[in-house]
Amino acid sequence: QVQLVESGGGSVQAGGSLRLSCAATYSSYCMAWFRQAPGKEREGVAVITSDGTTRYADSVKGRFTISRDNAKNTLYLQMNSLKPDDTAMYYCAASDSWYCTRLQSTTFAYWGQGTQVTVSS
Repeated sequence: QVQLVESGGGSVQAGGSLRLSCAATYSSYCMAWFRQAPGKEREGVAVITSDGTTRYADSVKGRFTISRDNAKNTLYLQMNSLKPDDTAMYYCAASDSWYCTRLQSTTFAYWGQGTQVTVSS
């Protein structure tokens, strides 16, 4: 069973940057970031496969970059030009499903506890 631990969340002003990290007990085929704001459904932010294929939600394209270090079993999310709408709990997720690039939460079996990101205007 994969264990995931996120870090790097915090509070930042609009336009600022944060880098999230997720330490995993081993690197799955697919790793992703999801987020959930109060009163909203969990949404996929970005996904990356072990061969480097990536996919982003339209709302973060051009601002967020997902990457992974397979040797360190670590996933990253560089977030630039942050907006108040990016405020949410961010979760790391892992999957060995071939359908993981659809960025749907149902295809991810393993989840971290989350790290809070708050962006003020």
